[in-house]
Amino acid sequence: MGVDRPVRVLVVDDDALVRAGLTMMLDGAAGISVVGEADDGDQVPAAADAHAPDVVLMDLRMPRVDGITATRRLRARQRPPEVIVLTTFDTDDNILHALRAGASGFLLKDTPPARIAEAVRQVAAGEPILSPRITRRLMDRVAVQAGAYTQARRALGVLSPREHDVVVAVGQGFTNAEIATELDMTLATVKSHVSHILTKLDLDNRTQLALLVHDAGLA
Repeated sequence: MGVDRPVRVLVVDDDALVRAGLTMMLDGAAGISVVGEADDGDQVPAAADAHAPDVVLMDLRMPRVDGITATRRLRARQRPPEVIVLTTFDTDDNILHALRAGASGFLLKDTPPARIAEAVRQVAAGEPILSPRITRRLMDRVAVQAGAYTQARRALGVLSPREHDVVVAVGQGFTNAEIATELDMTLATVKSHVSHILTKLDLDNRTQLALLVHDAGLA
């Protein structure tokens, strides 16, 4: 974008009042121009073609095509606009799905107007943005996952190499018969290994064992 050209914004939300509020707020912000609106994700490709936005403010929950799908489709285009997801739903899955779909920002609808305008400018300049609350949630999730990984690795560290092979196969969903074939064991030996492993790890069943393998990053 040229220095003097405003950031072109497309507002996508199925709530007409929300669209009107965002449009009024952003059109009054320095260096930003709302060039179009859409009330569902299925309208986004045509709106992007018609208005050539630099940034799309994308709602998550819409009746026909949700914001995650619309974001993914936009970001697959040859010269895609940046996308900021703006939603009231801040679940971990929504955040991660939005970021994996290619969103450059994730803000909650209770974000102050001036902060939303600044986020639009930042994202247009190539700087991803997350609200502080979202950043903290992601940090907490990573910390939990890291802790589960460390604990799982430590637990599996007590197994012998052969038991470790059996555990990985269980985590990959193999049956006892398939494990016997894969590891060149008798079926009775596999059953004995599995029983012994469950006892050694103080687990009740194969499902718990498979989850442990997953937490350890081995399946």
